[in-house]
Amino acid sequence: MKVLGKDITPSKVMAFVGERLAARGLSMPAESALGTEGVEGRVDPLSFNLHALEQNADATQGLPLETHRDGLAGRAVVIAKRIFRSAGQIFINEALGRQRVFNGHVRDSYAQLAAEVVRLRQRVVELETAVPSPLERGEGQGEGRPSPGPKPRSKPKPPPAPPSAPRPPPRNTRRGK
Repeated sequence: MKVLGKDITPSKVMAFVGERLAARGLSMPAESALGTEGVEGRVDPLSFNLHALEQNADATQGLPLETHRDGLAGRAVVIAKRIFRSAGQIFINEALGRQRVFNGHVRDSYAQLAAEVVRLRQRVVELETAVPSPLERGEGQGEGRPSPGPKPRSKPKPPPAPPSAPRPPPRNTRRGK
């Protein structure tokens, strides 16, 4: 079931689940059991993306070998994949060598840009704390602003000058005529 919308909150969902459990004669778990100790903190997208680029920068390193088959057939498929990968690793390295270098440059560029974003964010915070906002100065909602007044009239434009020579008649561009 996919739940969409901003009106659905965890507390509403838990209240609904509690009502459903109570209707069936079951009890709701204690509130202390539903604590937020296991909730992870907010992830910084810049560091997350940089870490992901570092992990996947080398295109010559293969993903883990796996199969959907069970039992002996599954093990045989994984062994065959391992043999095929080790035999073709020379060609894989040759084909993806330039991609690995490019990925390293992208990773380094992203790290520089991320550091610049962090520096600019800190600078914005410094500037926002140093200069009071217009609302703090009492300049909000038209207070203290001069009214724009009437717009100045501009001089009427003179009529365009007639062309110096008459234009030739348009040519027929259809083929054969």
